[in-house]
Amino acid sequence: MTGRSAALQVAFSRDLGPQFVNNPHRMVGQDGAYSIPLGDGRLLWYFGDTLIGERPEESLWYIFGEPVGGQDLSGKGPFDQMITNTGLILKDRSGREGLNDFSYILNPDGRLKQLVPSLPGEDPEKDRIWCMHGCKLNDTLYLFFMKILMLEKGGDPLPVGFEIIGTGLAVGSDTDWTFKRIEYNGSTVIWPNDQPQFAAAVVIEEDWVYLYGSMQAPDFRHHAYVARVSPEDMGRIDQYEYFTGDPEKWSKDVYAANVIFSGMPNEMSVSYNEYLGNYLSVHSMGLSGDIVGRTAPKPWGPWSEPTTLWTVEPPEKPIPYPRLIYAGKEHPELAEDRGRVLYITYIEFEEYFPHLIEITLA
Repeated sequence: MTGRSAALQVAFSRDLGPQFVNNPHRMVGQDGAYSIPLGDGRLLWYFGDTLIGERPEESLWYIFGEPVGGQDLSGKGPFDQMITNTGLILKDRSGREGLNDFSYILNPDGRLKQLVPSLPGEDPEKDRIWCMHGCKLNDTLYLFFMKILMLEKGGDPLPVGFEIIGTGLAVGSDTDWTFKRIEYNGSTVIWPNDQPQFAAAVVIEEDWVYLYGSMQAPDFRHHAYVARVSPEDMGRIDQYEYFTGDPEKWSKDVYAANVIFSGMPNEMSVSYNEYLGNYLSVHSMGLSGDIVGRTAPKPWGPWSEPTTLWTVEPPEKPIPYPRLIYAGKEHPELAEDRGRVLYITYIEFEEYFPHLIEITLA
């Protein structure tokens, strides 16, 4: 590991296209796409809103010429079902040929399973439970989630609108795929929306688990923060410590957390990259279509300025709303040559499948 941030330079890149399109479940779109190692060579891929049915001709997000707004699309237009979070098991060890060896996690009736279930009183027309990152420690699987309140009208000029309520943590197993949300201070929303939203990325070290979250400032710019907890205390929220800007001083007060970098939306990845001898974070740069990387010698930084790894070229098909490109992240479990070859995904809202890119670093 070097004592300073490593320089990033792209030597080669190629577009591997949207993934999981060919599936036996009539799944026609999903976002999020976090990857979590299960410790036996398999990966859990964890998704947000997942659409079952057929794709409409005009736009995925317009039904009969009208924007969908915040409604649950189950049974509306060409859609049979809209599932707020889902998952699949991936056995591919590399992304070089695309992602092909996968199977969705199903209910006994053969339908895609909602991994983090809705609670009594949560209305699918209003309340969504979207994916974040997670990890497996020993035999316990931890899945972070974001609770969302959908708004009746779209977020003009976009066809959907929503408000972040906060984030939480669900605990379960990859044997029966049953998960229960942790309560903290009487609520399953552990980090409300005036706090950093953990965890968009999880990094497991020997003594600590590092967790990364983001929060939108009044100027609408997102800022990243980092917390840590010992592996044995992963489910004990009162044991989480937040980086204050001084690596010798971590605080259990989340409001003491210090910004480590800025500019990403809610999603990102962080991992240790052996080739770089640094930690690498990959994220979308706002909603611009640029997917960027940053490096740091330590999990908390100091983080470099962003370097563009890939710029998304918008499709030629016209749509009735501005292009929205988000959810950029790396999947380090698929990396090759000690991390010189990276596999990243992003979501283009109209395409609405994880879109895979191969990046070879110089």
